[in-house]
Amino acid sequence: MARYRTFAEHLDPAVGPKRILALDGGGLRGVLTLGMLREIETHLRVRHGNDPAFRLADYFDLIAGTSTGAIIAGALSLGMSVDEVYGHYMNLGKFVFKRSLLRWGALRAKYDANDVRKALQDVYGKGTLGSIDFRTGLLVQTKRLDTGSAWPITNNPNARYFKAGTKATTIPNKDYPLWQVVRASTAAPYFFDPENIQIGKAADGLKAVTGDFVDGGVSPSNNPALQALMTATMDGYRLNWKTGADRLLVVSVGTGKSDAEVGHEGVITGTPAIHAVLSLKALMEDCADQVETMMQWLSVSPTARRIDRELGKAEPVLGGTALCSYLRYNVLLEPGWVKDELGLTMSAKTLKGLEAMDEPDNIPALDSLGRTAGTTLVKADHFTAAFDSPAN
Repeated sequence: MARYRTFAEHLDPAVGPKRILALDGGGLRGVLTLGMLREIETHLRVRHGNDPAFRLADYFDLIAGTSTGAIIAGALSLGMSVDEVYGHYMNLGKFVFKRSLLRWGALRAKYDANDVRKALQDVYGKGTLGSIDFRTGLLVQTKRLDTGSAWPITNNPNARYFKAGTKATTIPNKDYPLWQVVRASTAAPYFFDPENIQIGKAADGLKAVTGDFVDGGVSPSNNPALQALMTATMDGYRLNWKTGADRLLVVSVGTGKSDAEVGHEGVITGTPAIHAVLSLKALMEDCADQVETMMQWLSVSPTARRIDRELGKAEPVLGGTALCSYLRYNVLLEPGWVKDELGLTMSAKTLKGLEAMDEPDNIPALDSLGRTAGTTLVKADHFTAAFDSPAN
């Protein structure tokens, strides 16, 4: 019978090696993520004696997520299997992304945030970041809109703001409801209204302080892999894990990358609103590419891809010594790549349609594509014996 790390052991810097799972944002394209995660879970379950009770939370010491990745990360960190998360995700996607004539126009968010709240409460219940139900570490990437600051929030009991001081008026992070933190990370501008979280109590004549939070993808961390690496190793975040190619593994899973060769008709003659949306989308993609470039530059990786035609892969390793081992699994929504890497024939038009973050009709195609990507891209030998847990 395999023995897995306790929650405390997952976070303890003295218990190694450490493994991080980072999950990108991307709306309903999170179905792609689940397809690849299912294969990761299958390989790791075999490594643990085909234990039917094995969960990704038993292997990974920190699971990080942004936006739709935060939904999945929160569920996995509580010990759900990928299939269990998939069931919740299907219900959430079909329930939340409903078209409504009452929400057309420029002055209202496209979808009702109350639907998201109800769906997330059904998944997570009333638990907070201080819940004893967590099986492993969790990092949720959010963005506080009213101050313009990125907020990576964790369930690390040693984090600076996790507990309240004796005279503090701030509400400690451990008291934030998990569903609300995840809802904040998924509040994509235009699609959903911001999530208002009370972060300070009324005291000594001062009013209670609240923050307006939006999708973590509006920060540089729609791909949260680099933020997760910083959270695990920088003193200020108070995890203080050791670095090294045989000490720290980062597994990063995407939601599909747009085809850079397919442009947008009428961009120049489009409306200012269209320009704004496309510019934000392009900025998010630039940040994602930068994160992937940095992660390659800081690591050793059997899955490193060509970043662009000029750079190729991001090498050699910065300073000559890798901070971690790194695995990146993603689907490039390009006909040539899909044919060469997955053996599938799909048109540019079809793949362009799958870029939509809010189209429930895409779910079957995304599901099939994600499962194929998982069985094709994820290899058992990517997860080397160096990262087997001594506790197993």
